[in-house]
Amino acid sequence: MLKVGLTGGIGAGKSEVSRLLVECGAVLIDADRIAREVVAPGTPGLAAVVEAFGDDILTADRSLDRPRLGSLVFSDPHKLAVLNSIVHPLVGARSRELETAAPEDAVVVHDVPLLAENGLAPLYDVVVVVDASPATQLDRLVRLRGMTEDDARARMAAQAPREKRLEIADIVIDNDVPLEQLRGRVRDVWADLVRRAGRSPE
Repeated sequence: MLKVGLTGGIGAGKSEVSRLLVECGAVLIDADRIAREVVAPGTPGLAAVVEAFGDDILTADRSLDRPRLGSLVFSDPHKLAVLNSIVHPLVGARSRELETAAPEDAVVVHDVPLLAENGLAPLYDVVVVVDASPATQLDRLVRLRGMTEDDARARMAAQAPREKRLEIADIVIDNDVPLEQLRGRVRDVWADLVRRAGRSPE
């Protein structure tokens, strides 16, 4: 099994690369998706979050009110640390379960937005960074996600600097390109990952 950490700045196109890698045959473990699953209604994770922050962070249907919780924790480092202490161990445990369930010869891609920020590179055999220029990131966030320019710049500034991500990269995927070129680049990276995993190219 080859454990791959996949990361990239907001708007760099990491989600598109992860989708293309799955098309090639990768087993994807998406940290963001798991983080939502572990606090779904009826889970011990949601119960722990409610115990820490109160019923006010629930919607009328008793699911997590993410915007409300976000407004609480992102302005208070202590509250954010409390939330992370609940959610991160649950995400880690679920990620390990999914990894264990993958075939022995699998290329397992962990999609981890904050890989650089949280110093997680040593957990993986290979770190793949999806890179795009700040101008490209800004354009995508404003044009495709509907953010204001100020909001987009703030979200970009809250992440690790581009240089820090590139420092930990074993493989860099340049995504300042049209989708068809990106598809070809991902196929090349997939062939490299398959070789590293000791498998025959498919």
